[in-house]
Amino acid sequence: MTLTTDRAGTAAPSAPTRFSGTGRLHQIVILSGRSLQALRDPSLVLPGVLEPILMLTVFSQVFKSVSQTSSFPAGVSYIDYLLPAFLVTGSISAGLKSGVALTTEMHNGIVARFKSMPIHTGSVLVGRSIADTALNAINMLVMLGAGALVFGYGPDGGLLGSLGAMLVAVALGWSLGWVFMALSAWLRRPESLQPIGGMLNLVLLFASNAFVPPDGLPGWLKAFAEVNPMSFAISAARNLALGEPDAGNVLGTLAACVVIVALAAPVAVRAFRRAT
Repeated sequence: MTLTTDRAGTAAPSAPTRFSGTGRLHQIVILSGRSLQALRDPSLVLPGVLEPILMLTVFSQVFKSVSQTSSFPAGVSYIDYLLPAFLVTGSISAGLKSGVALTTEMHNGIVARFKSMPIHTGSVLVGRSIADTALNAINMLVMLGAGALVFGYGPDGGLLGSLGAMLVAVALGWSLGWVFMALSAWLRRPESLQPIGGMLNLVLLFASNAFVPPDGLPGWLKAFAEVNPMSFAISAARNLALGEPDAGNVLGTLAACVVIVALAAPVAVRAFRRAT
């Protein structure tokens, strides 16, 4: 508060200067860094890193005999076929975690504290999206390293092909994160979001080309797998890793991710503003 002098020479308090906060970019950087502080807590990081590796261990052994069937691509090991699919399916789980984390913060009072500050609503969601996408990318790098060192992963596409597959998976996780954040702001309850996300993940995962080629599936399931959006993303990532990139499929998948974000982000911001 500052003092001003009136005509009679008496000092009078002026209106207090209102703090309008920092710019949105600075807010996003700070909020992203806050969410990334989870890297300091092993109990929060290790489950997300170990879960996909354990699943990769189980599925690579259980379905390994699939590589001996006539419908399986010739000259391709099962781990080279499976791991790119796991990058994509793991992104769905990462997107779901974004929604659950947001709902949790809405319930534990952190979002209410943000609301009392001069912070733009969209900055909270963008910061969460950036941090979770970065964590997802780190988990994928660990998975690729474990696949190469432990399981003998070494596709024909080499390092660049695997990084390209990872890019497709990261983009998918980023876009689905916005979908799940919109759902979380609408449902406002983690116990409601997790069953919905888990059921969606289960259906899309097993009714896709993640574990076996579609030609090896029953007729009705093959028909669904061929139109399953996850199958398109898996094919884009897998072809990159195997050194047989399909530019149309890759660009189509990335374009679909951008469209999803363009549609889901405004809905998420609007629902989050109403929820808080």
